[in-house]
Amino acid sequence: MIDKNTPRKADIRILDGNHAAAQGAKLSRIQVVAAYPITPQTPVTEALSEFVEGGELKAQYIAVEGEHSALAVCTSASMVGARTFTATSSHGLAYMHEMLHWTAGARLPVVLACVNRAIGAPWNILNDQQDSISQRDTGWIQIYARNNQEILDSVIQAYRIAETVYVPVMVCYDGYVLSHTEMPVAVPSQEEVDRFLPPYKPHTILDPANPKNYNLVTLANPRVNTEGVLCHGYMELRYLLQEALQNSRETIAKVGREFGEQFGRHYSGMFWEDRLDDADIVIVAMGSLATEAIVAADMLRKEGHKVGVLGLRVFRPFPKSDLVKALKKSRLIVVFDKNISYGSEGATCSEIKSALYGTDVNAVIRDFVVGLGGRDVKARELADAAKRSLPSLKEGVLNTEYPEWICDI
Repeated sequence: MIDKNTPRKADIRILDGNHAAAQGAKLSRIQVVAAYPITPQTPVTEALSEFVEGGELKAQYIAVEGEHSALAVCTSASMVGARTFTATSSHGLAYMHEMLHWTAGARLPVVLACVNRAIGAPWNILNDQQDSISQRDTGWIQIYARNNQEILDSVIQAYRIAETVYVPVMVCYDGYVLSHTEMPVAVPSQEEVDRFLPPYKPHTILDPANPKNYNLVTLANPRVNTEGVLCHGYMELRYLLQEALQNSRETIAKVGREFGEQFGRHYSGMFWEDRLDDADIVIVAMGSLATEAIVAADMLRKEGHKVGVLGLRVFRPFPKSDLVKALKKSRLIVVFDKNISYGSEGATCSEIKSALYGTDVNAVIRDFVVGLGGRDVKARELADAAKRSLPSLKEGVLNTEYPEWICDI
């Protein structure tokens, strides 16, 4: 018997990551697209402009003079009541920084595809995750895809999530490693996606017949408005955004389960696991790097080491309690970060340490910075780094203060 969720052969297309993202946005029936070209993101919105021009997508494509304006357009269109999409990379995302805060603070369900690329100086157009990690505190949900199928699926899910909790979602994937690499991708039909993703019902809308002001100057303390209603102060609004991010984990898991029930590809977890049941050594990474870590774990298993892999899918909100459960058997956690919080360590490692602090998980944690600026990361290098970490298990050995870098220095 054929599973009804098994993709038909006609649905399988060979797509690079950028076109997978564009297909996901198109199937989500976006209504407004605004973007500015930047490597390696440009093909995403080029494809969407072709869909609009060819009549395949009923949407407004708005060409702007820069990334700040691109997100300003999407924010404004979302406030009017439209389903909006944009994409960017690297300095484009950095240029959006002010509007990232504004979009989240206004509680608008915008979806953004971040094609991860290094930040200058010096100039570099290749992949690491410094751009999106640098924006982790702007109030956006952040999802990291490990392959092109997950890119398409995550964009569709992002709208269900964002429009449920009213928090914007950033779908991140590796530049070139995924954006320009072609893979088989199961593309669902429009009818299937329509059943999963209903039309957007905005919680804010501009109506000339019922004029309103949004996001006025808000002071620290609650104040009574002109109609005598006590309104939140600035701090209450920040609290509500934090609460929405904290509580969004349930929505992310629920949306992932329902997606799996309809399409046969399940995303009920905030991370995915590989052979953690008996692992006392766990490799942690995000994006395509976590897939490479599975090959490294295979190598180490053949050498007699019980190694598993935990691939983070959702970085914000950070899944603290779930991670504690998943890592409870671990004695050594080896984190590979494609980013660096200068003067400290990789962001993923810091988050892992924070999650485990005060719990009964007493694992040694080692952090390795890898792959910055597109430096190739080989499975053998990951396996060797994990083996170099084994002496840390000896009694009395403290965690190192700073991460180790896998490069030629």
